[in-house]
Amino acid sequence: MATTEHKHPNYMAIWAWLAGLTVAEVLVATLSHIPRHWLVLALLVMAIWKALLVALYFMHLRFEPRRLWPIVLAPLPLAVIMVMVILQEF
Repeated sequence: MATTEHKHPNYMAIWAWLAGLTVAEVLVATLSHIPRHWLVLALLVMAIWKALLVALYFMHLRFEPRRLWPIVLAPLPLAVIMVMVILQEF
């Protein structure tokens, strides 16, 4: 089995993006004058962005072969269903 060497990501830059997104989430959450559905949408987008950064770089999925992607993407419909059910509570 041949191993391929991949470029190491800049972990400090990824950490800075994650920290910046966290600060942005806190700032958006404290804004009380925007409608609730826009608030939820903005927080969901930032959370998905952070999850993608963690999965791609800290879990090294960006450097895995393409045949692994169906295994990674298979649980996503369940996650979407769970989020939609939870949002129904509001």
